Amino acid sequence: MTDATPTKPTDGHDDQVRVAILADTHGWVDPRVLAVVADCDLAIHGGDIGNAAVLARLRPRRGLIYAVRGNNDHPIQWPAVDQALLATIPTHTRIDLPGGTLVVVHGHRTPARVRHERLRHRFPDARVLVYGHSHRLALDQDTLPWVLNPGAAGRTRTDGGPSCLMLTATTGRWEVTALRFPPLPR
Repeated sequence: MTDATPTKPTDGHDDQVRVAILADTHGWVDPRVLAVVADCDLAIHGGDIGNAAVLARLRPRRGLIYAVRGNNDHPIQWPAVDQALLATIPTHTRIDLPGGTLVVVHGHRTPARVRHERLRHRFPDARVLVYGHSHRLALDQDTLPWVLNPGAAGRTRTDGGPSCLMLTATTGRWEVTALRFPPLPR
């Protein structure tokens, strides 16, 4: 998969796709987030993955996983055994869903104060823009394209507990549900 190539997770016969959206796992994903992923058709990881084991643990129903590199997804920070996989992960990706396109970036290259505005300007044809990096859950749905951040799905800087999003996409309607879980004891 290349940065600019849109991918289609549907075969054209599906009226609804459920998408689990997570980011900022930094090497560990909360088991409750994994349960959300298992109940969805596909999973999207918005970067700062941490290692290949995180992606291997994501098991959406259709087995489709899309991920982008974050600012911490560099060869010196990933185990040597995971380097081949890391080299295949793009900096951004587009996913065609029923009713529109979802774009995923990590967001670290855009200043926080103008991030939503600049992402909308960069990807005006998207229906939803997903980013990570800030570890803060955000649902900016007042203007198209929507700009969403699932927060942190791991242990690092969860801002009140690990979180993720679930997007239900049909040709005529998209709906987002935010899920935040209490922090687990260490």
